[in-house]
Amino acid sequence: MRTEKCGSIIYYMRRLDGDGTKMGWCRRYGNWIGAVCLVLLAAGALAGTEDRRTPALPAGTSSVGMTEIPEEEKKKIALTFDDGPHPVYTEEVLQVLSEGHVPATFFLLGQNAEEHQNLVREIDAEGHLIGNHTYHHVQVTSLPLDQACEEIQKTSDLIESLTGKETEYVRPPFGTWSEELEDRLNLIPVMWTIDTLDWTTENVDEIVRRVTEHAEENGIILMHDGYESTVRALERIVPLLEADNYEFVTVDRVIMD
Repeated sequence: MRTEKCGSIIYYMRRLDGDGTKMGWCRRYGNWIGAVCLVLLAAGALAGTEDRRTPALPAGTSSVGMTEIPEEEKKKIALTFDDGPHPVYTEEVLQVLSEGHVPATFFLLGQNAEEHQNLVREIDAEGHLIGNHTYHHVQVTSLPLDQACEEIQKTSDLIESLTGKETEYVRPPFGTWSEELEDRLNLIPVMWTIDTLDWTTENVDEIVRRVTEHAEENGIILMHDGYESTVRALERIVPLLEADNYEFVTVDRVIMD
């Protein structure tokens, strides 16, 4: 047994007496075999390098920060508008909401709905929720029970005649309500958590500040769709709250949560 070198490969062979077959085979095929073996060795080396470069990661991890961060759940908040529909500014409010794909809730006065019936239909057609705000904007707890019920029922009947939908929610003017009214009318009273006081000021910055400083999850924002300053404030409130991870919803999704 001795060692022979064929090409670049070292291997063992037995030299037979008087027979040069083995050496001839080595000389004839050694270079080809050596080349094949080198290719195989190089491939194995590259594979090992690749394994070292890109180690397998556990499921649910990434190379950036090694862990995937789930998308943060959005906070729900509801925009509500009282006292409409207004012949000018309700349309502008609807335009802002449409451009931002934002749903809202409108608590309508019966007398205004009677006068601007096409706006009531438009509010409904655009997917917003419509609620009751009495017919004449009266403080229902200061009226005899029957008269208070008539103020509300008349408005509900009008809204249903215009939209084909029953009214389920009521916002009593001045936020006063009673158990007797609730028992008689089978409506859900909806109050608010953020009062913009937009009916008291034309200062758009002040309206925006009251919303952004008091915004909270499941908040209900009280606004009025009868003022230009409300429209201008709304144009700023929508992107500001969305940037703070809020999702606008109709009020039923807040109170039923």
